[in-house]
Amino acid sequence: MDRMQLRAFAKINLGLDVLRRREDGYHEVKMIMQTIRMYDQIEIRRTSGAEIQVFTNLSYLPTNNNNLVYKAAKLLKDEFSINQGIAIDLKKFIPVSAGMAGGSSDAAAVLYGVNRMFHLGLSQEELMERGVKIGADVPYCILRGTALAEGIGEKLTALLPMPDCRILIAKPGISVSTRTVYENLHADKIEEHPDVDGMCRALEERDLKGLAALMENGNVLERVTIPMYPVIEKIKEFLKAQGALSALMSGSGPTVFGIFDDPAAARRAYLRLKKQNLAKQIFLTEPYNRRIV
Repeated sequence: MDRMQLRAFAKINLGLDVLRRREDGYHEVKMIMQTIRMYDQIEIRRTSGAEIQVFTNLSYLPTNNNNLVYKAAKLLKDEFSINQGIAIDLKKFIPVSAGMAGGSSDAAAVLYGVNRMFHLGLSQEELMERGVKIGADVPYCILRGTALAEGIGEKLTALLPMPDCRILIAKPGISVSTRTVYENLHADKIEEHPDVDGMCRALEERDLKGLAALMENGNVLERVTIPMYPVIEKIKEFLKAQGALSALMSGSGPTVFGIFDDPAAARRAYLRLKKQNLAKQIFLTEPYNRRIV
């Protein structure tokens, strides 16, 4: 196999709690991750040289070791002494710096692809163990679907799939630094934590409305990001006014998503949001629960 085509799917956070800051500087989290049907396209090719080459459709993205796809390829290339070159063509569609794990998902797809292309024989669990060396979200992006993430995000428990619904994604024309958000979060002073366990029970019961009700204030990082960027709250309120069961910021932001149980209402909200000056990138999609392997 000399060439592979892959899809790297985005994620949203149905709930995100931060329990404490660890001594190593990382934060202990408890969150529910959900893959959605939005993806980057990746092609991996063997080349006659020995180097790793990265090409992207966005001129401002790095193509060296500062890109997570490069790091993923290099990690396996070095460990397994792969002497052939690897070329990676990355077409980005997932918004960048948006709290949707686009870079982590790209890296996960490359780990999966290089493993298959060079017949390395790594299991999903072994890929996930390597993925955490690249980023905390990479193991989840290898697992995909609906999952509870704990630890720094690498301790994963697969959950029953999110019920069918429409998800309206809105990213305002700003980018947010995950590091900055966490640095400004005082985890020891959080008094009200999201009911992540209740969200897990709602998923078990296939209760979309119950899940949505628990998602109100379901992301503690909103308390840092929204004061910095009030447009996030404006998008949330707009989506709820258009019939969303709930609206929440994903990850460290600034992307906001609304959950709709009525496809027609979701479509109307999508069209109305496009006429507003609130979001630069708008997508209407749905949950995606197919595992990567």
